[in-house]
Amino acid sequence: MAETGASTLLPTPPPHSPVTRAERFVWLTARVLEQRLFAHHFRGGTADPVETALDAYRNEDGGYGHALEPDLRGPVSQPLHTAHALGVLDAVGRCAGQRVERVCRYLTSVSTADGALPAIHPSQRDFPTAPFVTVVEDPPSALLATGPVVGLLHRNEVWHAWLFRATDFCWQAVESLEKSHPYEIEAALAFLDSAPDRPRARAAADRLGRLVRAHRHAALDPDDLDAYPVSPGYAPGEHHFPHDYARTPHSLARAWFTHDEMARSLDHLAAQQQEDGGWPVRRRHWAPAPTMEARPLVTIEALRTLRSYGRPIS
Repeated sequence: MAETGASTLLPTPPPHSPVTRAERFVWLTARVLEQRLFAHHFRGGTADPVETALDAYRNEDGGYGHALEPDLRGPVSQPLHTAHALGVLDAVGRCAGQRVERVCRYLTSVSTADGALPAIHPSQRDFPTAPFVTVVEDPPSALLATGPVVGLLHRNEVWHAWLFRATDFCWQAVESLEKSHPYEIEAALAFLDSAPDRPRARAAADRLGRLVRAHRHAALDPDDLDAYPVSPGYAPGEHHFPHDYARTPHSLARAWFTHDEMARSLDHLAAQQQEDGGWPVRRRHWAPAPTMEARPLVTIEALRTLRSYGRPIS
């Protein structure tokens, strides 16, 4: 669990370390939420300011909106915004209590007939949305939205009636995947990494890893990216790498890759830090604000991944 008491004063890193360069980038570009998250992860900041910043995105229905997930603009609550919010609460050790109870009521209110979540609720139709996001009147259940939410709730030992059918949906969706794409596979992993039935999760992850390798969904050689196809609808060059699946050494996806494959992936991730201190957004850029708001998120995630593997960042 994350430290939630008084701030811990951490040593000041060298002026040209990855984390110091990233910190300058965050101060120049990030929303208050990402500023607070950066302070929590890398400067010993407490959880309270993160929660306060996150509250600005919360709606009366218990969900989250207001472009928390930058590619969905507008105020309305959406499952993807709410999954993002749960990820923030999990990161600071606050994914519990009445706040999460309200989230579960929201999830129940927007669920499909399967008891799962749509990727996009039709209320988004009145607001600007990334062109690669489809808004329909009667959206189907989506592992992309449901997997991360169910995984985070199980990870934090939250029990709510909504979870029973949603968990069943995730198992059925993951175990029936024959063709997929990297973001859906990441969503499946978010579920499997925290699913209570560990033997079943390991078996499902093993099958998924074989699918990833068979369909070349992970770019194993960053120096030969032309050898790896980009999924339909993705931006040119929007490859995914071993570290995108196994964001920590504890992920079930770590077993999919050899030591050398993971080392090359992490080398590539470290080398992607740009001159301004931030990491690039690989998905399609469709408007200035979403890209600018997404880069601090990507930057914090890159630093956390590198640190989890013991790579020097400070």
